[in-house]
This record gives sequence, C-alpha cells and structure tokens, in this order.
Amino acid sequence: MTTVRLLDATLISQIAAGEVVERPASVVKELVENAIDAGATRIEVALREGGKTFLSITDNGHGMGREDLTLAVERHATSKIPDSDLFNIRSLGFRGEALPSIGSVSRLSITSRTKEEDMAWCLTVEGGRKQDPVPVSSVLGTTIEVRDLFYATPVRLKFLKTSATELVHITDILNRLALAHTHIQFILRDDDKVILSHPSCGTDFFQDASQRLNAIVGQDFIINACPILVERENYHLHGYISLPTHNRSNATSQYLFVNGRPVKDKLLSASIRVAYQDFLASNRHPIVTLFLTIPPEEVDINVHPAKSEVRFRDSSFVRGMTISALKNALGQASVRTSTTLADTAIAAFKQPLPQLSLSGKNIPSSSKFQKPSRLNLPSFQNQLGLSEPMAASYIPQPSVIDEEMEHAVHDSPLGIARAQVHDTYIIAEKSDSLVIVDQHAAHERLVYERLKGEMDEHGIKRQVLLLPEVVDHLPKDATHNLLKRADELKELGLIIEGFGESSILVREIPALLSKTDIRQLIQDLADDLKDIDHTSRLKESLNEILSSMACHGSIRAGRHLSSAEMNALLRQMETTPHSSQCNHGRPTYIELKRADIEKLFGRR
Repeated sequence: MTTVRLLDATLISQIAAGEVVERPASVVKELVENAIDAGATRIEVALREGGKTFLSITDNGHGMGREDLTLAVERHATSKIPDSDLFNIRSLGFRGEALPSIGSVSRLSITSRTKEEDMAWCLTVEGGRKQDPVPVSSVLGTTIEVRDLFYATPVRLKFLKTSATELVHITDILNRLALAHTHIQFILRDDDKVILSHPSCGTDFFQDASQRLNAIVGQDFIINACPILVERENYHLHGYISLPTHNRSNATSQYLFVNGRPVKDKLLSASIRVAYQDFLASNRHPIVTLFLTIPPEEVDINVHPAKSEVRFRDSSFVRGMTISALKNALGQASVRTSTTLADTAIAAFKQPLPQLSLSGKNIPSSSKFQKPSRLNLPSFQNQLGLSEPMAASYIPQPSVIDEEMEHAVHDSPLGIARAQVHDTYIIAEKSDSLVIVDQHAAHERLVYERLKGEMDEHGIKRQVLLLPEVVDHLPKDATHNLLKRADELKELGLIIEGFGESSILVREIPALLSKTDIRQLIQDLADDLKDIDHTSRLKESLNEILSSMACHGSIRAGRHLSSAEMNALLRQMETTPHSSQCNHGRPTYIELKRADIEKLFGRR
C-alpha cells in the first residue's frame, strides 16, 4: 500500500533547483539579475572551469543586512513583489527561489554590506544546510561565491558540458543583460583571463550604446541596420533590425527584451519571421535587437521557472505593433543593401593572381599571347554607332548621351548603366562608386512586388472546390480555433465550415493555392493559431506562390539587354520597395565605393 508523505525541505529545494538551476549560466543569470535589482553600477563575474567548480558575482549594489541575508536563502522569500501582486513586478528577480535552490546543490557563501553598517555579514549554505551569519570585513555591496555546483546531486553533474561550452552560455547571458542595462559596467573573467569587459555608457540607446552594440552584436551591425522607434498607447518598442541582405544562418543573433528582461518569446520571434517573410529564405535569419517596454500589468512574467518566457495580455496588439514597425522600417530602407557584401567582393578581388611562367609551360601552344577577350556590349554599339563589338581595352565615352540627363542619372541611387557582363550582370557607375546588379534577382523582386500590388487591388480570387475537402482527425481545440477565425480566413480566400468535433470542411480556397496540399495547409494553420494566434501560414503560402511566379516571369540570366533596358531596370529598382534583395533574401546589387577600389590598386 502506497503511503503519502511530505518531502523534507532539502529535497524540495533540490527539486526546485532542477527547474531554476540548469547549468552554471543559470546561476550567473539569477545572481546577476539580483545585482541589477540591487542598484549595482558595476558587476564582475569570475569563473573557474566555466563555472563548474567555482563562480563568483561581485556588485556594488545596496547590499543586505543580517536579517535580510538570513531570509534571502529561505524558499519563497523576496522583497520584489509589492502588495503580493504578481502582475505588478518591476524587477528581474522576484520568485525567491534562486538562492535556496543554488545553496541546495552547491557550497554557497554570501558576503554583503549596506551603507548603513560598518561591517559586513557572511552566510554559508552547503548542500541545503544553512549556517548563521558571521561578521566580516568587506566593502559596500554583495559578493556571492558558488563552489562545486551540483556536488550534492551528482547525477546532474554528469549532464554538464565542457568548460568551454559552459563559458559560451555564460558569455551569452551576460551579453544579453549588458545590452538591456547599458549604464552598468560588466566584467567576466575565466581563470583570471578577462573574457569580456563592457564599460558603462549612457542610457540613451541610440546615442550612447553604439560601443556596446558593436562589441556584442558586431562592428558592422549598426551601419547595416534600420532603427526602430514606435510608441502606441503605453507600449514602447525600440532597437535595431538588420537589412535583409545582412543575415545569419541561425537566430542566435536575435536579442529580444521585455521590460529590460532578456526573453525567448515565441510571439516576438514569429512576428520577426512574418515581417521578413518577403525578404529572406526560410533558412536565413535577420540580426535583431528589440526592446519592448509595456506596463507591468500587461505582461505575465511568471510562466516559466527560469523567467525566460512571458505571456502578453493583448498578444494580438503586440504582434501587430511589432510586424508593422519592422515592415515600415524595412520599407524605408528598400534600396539599401549590406556594406558587408562589398567587403566580401573586395576580399575576392584581393586573391593572388596565378603567376605566368616565362619558360613556356603555361603559355598557349601558339607561343603568343591571345588577343584580349571581347565584351559583349550591344547596347553601346547601338548607342555610339559602333559596327563591331568593342575590345576589352576600349573605354566607351558616352558623348552621344544628353549630358544633363546623364548627370542626373549619374547621381541617382543606382547610377547609370555602363555595361552588361556575361549577359547576367549590369555594371552601373555613380559619382563615387561602382554598382554591380544581378539582373535576374532584381527583376524577380520587381515582378513579385507588381503581383502583390495586383492582388491587393483586386482582392484574393477564390476557387470553389468541385468536391469539398474534409480535413479530419484534428484536435478539438484546433478545430475550435479555426472556426473562431473563419471570418478572417474568408478574407484570405479560405472558406471553411465545421464538420463534427474534430473535422473541418473546406469549400473554397485561394485560386493561387489551387495546387496546394489542402490538408497540410489546414493542419499548419491549426498549429499557428494554437501557438501564436495568427494566420501567417496562409499568407506565407500565398507569398511563396507569388514568389515562384515572379521567378519564372522575370528576366533570366544570360539574356542580352539594351542600354535602355538596363537603365529602365535600374530606375524601376529605385522606386520599388525592397528592391535591394530578391524574394529569397539574396542581394540584387553590390556597391563598391571608389575609395575601396583605389585601395585595391594601391592608390590609397
């Protein structure tokens, strides 16, 4: 017969530690957040073996007295929930679980002193056993040392990774906190080696935080990013998002914050994907630093033991605001492209040329050098009255072109077309740079945007199914969510009805999706509505169809273009939204500044 019994306090704390303390980085996160809440302006973290055998956090915050120190290591003891209101939390740490949980699985010591006292107090906890505080000498603030993490729970110890891996996780945690709290100085040492050092800077993110952004996100981030600054009612969103052509293969460079708290939020991540869905392939991700500040009562930060997830009271408003802000910023930067593309191109130019051998081994059998290859430039033949293709050494002088028109075009964002190379790339000249355009990628974006415009103007055409499709075996909650949003789905061209508790009857679909897998589409929609409560899957499917149509209907690589056609393409790019990248996230052009070209030839 099974007997129910109460667990002892130590075992309860160890179970809680399993939720709060996953690895050394979890300890660092909890303790650094406490230091930030204590008003610290300088926080130093020291490690040995990636924090597995030793870690300490020293801050210059307001510290704790003897009584507070004694209570701080008791479970569910906190000073950060005013009036016991879980929806009025304005601090980072608040659960009162971190210190007792850490103390239950390690050897913990806390030394703290307030400005009102002449001495500090030191308290130790070892494997959950607490000692009485003793007076010691120390400076203002708090120092917490954690030794032999998980020694009291050896099974957990086996799951830790190498010291280098644990150090990577700790560095990431500190960098994210440093981005949110730029007025605080952060220092990280591992085995007495300085791993990172972020000097304190001002609190104005756009004016003062550039040095910290460069150190954490990358030196080329800000110059290849769009600023975000939006305020609606009591919701404030600011930060930077990268140009679509400045992207990464994973989402680790996306830094998201809610009320100064680093989060990994599904709603915000999904909103970023939706905002970029027209500009990036599914396996590429933008670089993002976004800070959302909202009233504390509008967000629940108590949904995860590690406080890394949040829940918004008005998730639809947050999603709409985020997507709108990002799309507007990307629209305003529609003809900009990443400067790193030029760096990559210049690096390619700097590859050493093959050496010519004078012994005759690498010289053609005719024992003479071949004539220079000819550029295929039919546009300039017509323009300048040439009777045969120009030799590569010939530099065309567009004297026939109207000088006033050329001057105006020459100073336009993409310049004036000068040549076509390999029947694929347009070479354009500006007053201070050279522009290389991929004609297929550029025209693909132009066609895609036109198709979207026509779709918006005439609405989404629907196609009635000859035999309605029944999608069955859906979870009941998924069926409910789909039917609840039936009116919105109808606006997107999808007509559905209920067909029992776990089935959906599909009568009409968007004409553009006539060849799609209806069952898979409905299932994907159901998943989306369950997780993030929106219909992006349908919109993404429509955009994918439009993208495919644009790809097949655009100018192909290998097609000859006249001078007029090339310049017309450039002018359309300058007036078309998002023309700096194709529908798959690849750049449509690269710009090489004159100064960079001069460096290649030793002129600078």
